[in-house]
Parts: sequence; structure tokens; C-alpha cells
Amino acid sequence: MDPSKIWKKIGRFRILVIGRANAGKTTILQRVCNTRENPEIYNSAGEKVGITMLCGEHDIENEMVFRNNPGFVFHDSRGFEAGGESEFDKMKAFIASRSKEAKLKNQLHAIWYCIPMDEASRSFTEGEIKFFSQCDTGSIAVMVLFTKFDALYDVAYAQLKSKGKLMEEAEELAPKHAEESFAMGSQLKTLYHSKDIRRPPKHHICLPNMDKDDADCGPLIERTARTLDNEVLQQLFVSTQQTNLKLCMKYAVERSLPKVFDSAETIASKARKEIIGKLGAWFPHIWSFPTLRRM
Repeated sequence: MDPSKIWKKIGRFRILVIGRANAGKTTILQRVCNTRENPEIYNSAGEKVGITMLCGEHDIENEMVFRNNPGFVFHDSRGFEAGGESEFDKMKAFIASRSKEAKLKNQLHAIWYCIPMDEASRSFTEGEIKFFSQCDTGSIAVMVLFTKFDALYDVAYAQLKSKGKLMEEAEELAPKHAEESFAMGSQLKTLYHSKDIRRPPKHHICLPNMDKDDADCGPLIERTARTLDNEVLQQLFVSTQQTNLKLCMKYAVERSLPKVFDSAETIASKARKEIIGKLGAWFPHIWSFPTLRRM
């Protein structure tokens, strides 16, 4: 389906963000939407109820939208340690109700579970294990976001220094060493191979330094796109995000050009216009300008 038609029909990509306060959720969503502003909050009736951070009292049914990119709709579920059984049940009921929605635009399209790594010897909490063992997310794409991953750089630095590395060399090698150690560590073994985890996520990603001005959320965007099995949702997600132009170009060329060249039409002026239109449909935030559409 043409991404521009998908965009008009569904309109917005809906993500449930799970994680306790101070997990870095707000920062990540700001990076994804390329803004420093807080989201605007709307209730289930579409009424604006305020502008807030992802903490404190909230309703999982509320929609969080950033003015800089209204194509994304976020729902927040705080960590289950904060609300115990009640919070967990609310989250399960929300996922179940959204899964039953007849219209794709009202369904949940992805779940980002944020787990901060800024605690010493970080292991999975009871609430996190409970989610991945008991919560039936059906066909919804679930990803774990290991936030504040740069907290592990200090640990890696100390390990390298203890092995005789000089200060500058240890500092340079610390990020890679942290990633390699984490890949072989207990967290991922628990997440993907533990008998307690009956419903592991489809993917995970490590996100360091997201609080920096030059933070790159490109890997998160790319990994999420690959996680989506539904091609319509994949097209919607790629064309909605505005931070990774390279990804838009990649999908536009790989998904649109083969369909044009495989058709029986001759590559003439009509076909040229069709090619430009199909490629431009992957960039709706740019292609919507009349001057571009007349090309």
C-alpha cells in the first residue's frame, strides 16, 4: 500500500511506553520527536488535559502527543513496582482492549519497555519478569530499551584499568567493552533464555547518552522498524518518524522502486511522475508541500 494512503487512513503510530519513573522515557520520546518540549496530554475523549512529564499521577488511556511530530501517539504505563498488582492489571486490560479495536489506527502498534541501567549490578525486577512471563501482547511488537546504558561505561573503564590499560585507552575502549560484556551477561540470558520468561521481546537495544544534545535515536528507529512484522505498520512508522532521513530513503528505494519497474509501464514522463510520487510518499512531512507534489 502507498505510504501516503496509509498515513491518511491510519494517521498516527501508537506506542505504549512502559517503565518506572526516572527510566529516561521522556528524554527518549523527545529525541524520537526531535523536541525539547514536554508532550501535550489528551484524554480518551480527545480533550486536552495538560502538558506534563511522564511521572506522577497519570492515566494509561491518556494520549501523549508532541507538537513537533503529532504522527506519534504515546501511552505511559509506569513501572509495576510503583502500583503493584493494580498497575499491572490496568496495563494488561489496556493492551487487551486495544487489541480488540476494529480499526488499526486505534490499536497498539508497538511496546517499548524501558529498563534503566544506572543501578549497580542491575538485574531484572520482579515486575519486569512478571511482564515477560504473564502479559500476553499478542502480535504487538515488543522491544526492550536498556536506557542510561552509559552508566555501564564507568564499570567497563574500571575493568580495563585493572587489566593494565592506560587512562586514555581505557576511556576510549570502555563503550565497546561495556557492550561486549553486556551481550554476554546475565541480563540478556535471563531475558531470552530463562524458563521464567515465557514471552520474551522480539528485540532489544542499548541506548547510551540520550540526555546529550547530539544524542542519536537512529538505532532505535531502525530497530523498531525491523521489529514490525506488519508491512502496513512498518510503512506507517518509517514515514511518520522525522529524525532518520536515511531510513526513509532506504525503505522508499527498496519498497517502492521495484514495484514501479516491475510494472508494464514504460519509463516515460508518466512513470517518472509516478516514481517521484511513490518515493515522496515515504516523506509525508515534506511531500505535503504543494510545490513538491507538482514536480
